[in-house]
Amino acid sequence: MFLRQVKLLDGDFSGPDQYLAAIPAVQKGLACGLDLSKAPVTFFVGENGMGKSTLLEAIAISAGFNPEGGSLGLRFSSRDTHSGLFRHIRLVREPYRPQDGYFLRAESFYNMATAIDEADDDGLLRYSYGGKSLHEQSHGESFLSLVLHRLRGHGLYLFDEPEAALSPSRQMALLCAIHGLVQQGSQVLMATHSPILMSYSGGVIYQLDGSGIRQVAYKDTEHYQLTLRFLLDSDGMLTVSYTHLTLPTT
Repeated sequence: MFLRQVKLLDGDFSGPDQYLAAIPAVQKGLACGLDLSKAPVTFFVGENGMGKSTLLEAIAISAGFNPEGGSLGLRFSSRDTHSGLFRHIRLVREPYRPQDGYFLRAESFYNMATAIDEADDDGLLRYSYGGKSLHEQSHGESFLSLVLHRLRGHGLYLFDEPEAALSPSRQMALLCAIHGLVQQGSQVLMATHSPILMSYSGGVIYQLDGSGIRQVAYKDTEHYQLTLRFLLDSDGMLTVSYTHLTLPTT
């Protein structure tokens, strides 16, 4: 373990950061500190807008990563849109320092791959990513290639919704890769909507919702329950989902 806890330094959000005060996971969930050392893999789950990616991003920046992703040494910026939450938190670290680290964001993966190509003047860097440019592979292939070839273990790895790039079978392959990294002494933090990824048996799941942040069991997550209900009765679920849609009025 490399990160023990994330704490909220203050709740005085002003100026461009004032919107953070309206996120319960920030104001309530981090007030007493959030334990990141319960398991080698920590999942942040919840509905859209609950602050999963915002929290993961703030942890990543505080740990020294580029806001748009990459290794600790990669620095680039395509657009400055990251949250200011990192200015309001403090990471409590273990005495051990990671030997490796990576922040993987599905939404900015293309920009990160471009930055890697631009930094690869002699063509040697790509051998750390499977032997060819990430742009010469499909989105899912390049994402998994990076995980399999670049992540070396004994590291701190942060994944922001990796399922966006991966088919179900590739998500299972990612689970196997994460298990291998854990066996090599790594710590993984992940924001996800995927019931496949959050099923990892050696992980802790934190649910972010209107009440703040709470630990939940895998089968108690909405993601698992909704997926199971849909698989057991897809037609019935479609009818229920359709009748509960809120359509805009004209």
